[in-house]
Amino acid sequence: MHRFLIVIEKANNNYSAYSPDLPGCVATGATREEVEQNMFEAIKMHIQGLLEDKQSIPESYSFAEYVAI
Repeated sequence: MHRFLIVIEKANNNYSAYSPDLPGCVATGATREEVEQNMFEAIKMHIQGLLEDKQSIPESYSFAEYVAI
């Protein structure tokens, strides 16, 4: 099992997401729930493509933290 951080950003009328550990793997959605599901599917497809190309699955090194000021 692999775990990847995803960053979700609110745009004007939708949401977008990406994973810092999987360059080029992005998704959008009308709601936060939709973009999370779309990103899940995008990551699955991205990993499948890496395996088909006989490339290794990258380690997840990213993490997120909030800073209170």
